[in-house]
Amino acid sequence: MAAATHHLFETALGPCALVWRAAGLAGVLLPERAVRRRHPDSVPGAPPPGIAALAGRIAAHLDGERVSYEDVVLDSDGVGAFEMRVYTLARAIPPGETVTYGAIAAALGEAGAARAVGQALGRNPWPTVVPCHRVTAADGRTGGFSAPGGAATKLKLLEIEGALAPDRLPLFAASGAAR
Repeated sequence: MAAATHHLFETALGPCALVWRAAGLAGVLLPERAVRRRHPDSVPGAPPPGIAALAGRIAAHLDGERVSYEDVVLDSDGVGAFEMRVYTLARAIPPGETVTYGAIAAALGEAGAARAVGQALGRNPWPTVVPCHRVTAADGRTGGFSAPGGAATKLKLLEIEGALAPDRLPLFAASGAAR
C-alpha cells in the first residue's frame, strides 16, 4: 500500500480529517479521530489544491450548503467489490433523500443482503463523500452509523441536508401528509 498523507480541518461537527494517496481519496474521518488507527502509514502534510478544496466543500456541506462529491476520485485499495457496488449506489442518493438498506440490496440483485449492505456501509472509508448516512433501516429507523456519535451524528447529517423534514420521513411519506 502506498504512503498516505492526512490533513485536519474544522467543520460544524468538529475537527475532521482527509487522508489521500496518489490514487485518490483514501479516507474521511468525521470528526477527526483515529487517523493513526485507520491509516497507520499516513503522515501529516499540506493538502494539494484538490484536497484543500474538498475540505472546504465538506465544511460547507456540514454548514448546510448543498455540495456535490461526484468528481472525487476514491482510492479503493483494500475495498472489496461488493462494498464498492454498495458505495456506488450510495453515492447516487441525492442530498435530502434516504434509501433503505433493503432497497440497496435489491438494487444490487441481492434482496436478502440488507444486513451485508449495512455492514459494508459501516466500513465506509469516505463518509459524506459516500453518503452512508442517507441509508436507513426499514420503517423509518435510522440504523447504525460508525462515525463518532453514532446514530446522533447520522441524524445531524440528515437534519443538515433537510432529510428530516416531515414530508420526507418515511412515516409521513407513506400517508402522503404530515400531521
